[in-house]
Amino acid sequence: MTLLDIPNRTSISTVEDALNEARTRIQVTPEELAEARRRRDALAAALKHEFGGRTYVNGSIAHGDALNPLTDVDLGIVIPDPDGLYGPGLRGPGALQERAADAIRRELKDEYPKLRVEHLNRRRSILVRFGDPVTPGQADFTADVITAIDNRTGAGLYIPNYRTWDRSHPERHTEMVKQANAVTRSTFARGTRLMKHWNRKHDRPICSWNIKALALGCITGPVTMTSYISTWLNHAIAQLSIGETPDPAGVAGPIKINEMFTRLQVVAAFRQAKADFDLALQYEREGYPILALNQLAIFFGDEAVMPKPDQDEVKRVARERWREKNPSLVPAPAAPASTSAYGDRLPVRSWAC
Repeated sequence: MTLLDIPNRTSISTVEDALNEARTRIQVTPEELAEARRRRDALAAALKHEFGGRTYVNGSIAHGDALNPLTDVDLGIVIPDPDGLYGPGLRGPGALQERAADAIRRELKDEYPKLRVEHLNRRRSILVRFGDPVTPGQADFTADVITAIDNRTGAGLYIPNYRTWDRSHPERHTEMVKQANAVTRSTFARGTRLMKHWNRKHDRPICSWNIKALALGCITGPVTMTSYISTWLNHAIAQLSIGETPDPAGVAGPIKINEMFTRLQVVAAFRQAKADFDLALQYEREGYPILALNQLAIFFGDEAVMPKPDQDEVKRVARERWREKNPSLVPAPAAPASTSAYGDRLPVRSWAC
């Protein structure tokens, strides 16, 4: 979709309308989802043919919050280990990963001649490169495949961590997200999609799973998109000010943030985002919808999804608002094209310095 396909922003009356329009624009098409699931099923069939056991689905496609463009899919295979040969202090995952990679190559190479399967020197997953994108215009479509074993002494699974194993509970994670989607009438997934897009456009300070884990702690019923973003930002700031996000399943350790940033830098990023979003809501309450939409565009930082309204009109209304707020001070100074809670400011990543 190009900017020419996006309706005039002044025709949208509220922040909520704009958010709902944006979240439909960033969701994947049914055709893309169907093809991604078909490839995931083909991988699952190859792995079950090799190992037996059970497969599980995880990630954005399984959770209902995939973004456009669709570039990858997640899958796990829980491999039977009747003799108890694998696990912490025992054999590592290397041999199982090699068998899984060989099975994928053997079963899928005829359909995907450019298929590449990488498993050496990877921390957790086998990386499958199909050499055939699902979304037009993308370089490729990939899959992350986890070779897991059951934890015989506790909840969840053991998943690879290079040559050893970590505890996790991806099956429970998917179950929790699906329950949240049902309880919130899919507004959990819709709001998550918006915050994932924000995260993508702001240097990815946290991973997608962290966004959902935080949402599980604060989004408990049907919500508007406006309420989702406000509630999520408040909760994320509060949680990350204390420490990293705990595993919602109570099995793995806390969820790590992007190693390029400190936790306090991530908190600063969310505080900035909250200030920008709150200002958009303030403009709307005051009766300045065009300023609200302009501020919302600053919040997202993505003209393709949330373009700014006509900037000449923004300047005119900003001057009008200034005069109304300051009747004794004339003439009004020239209004900047982009205003925010911090005055004349372009959306920069000062929080990451």
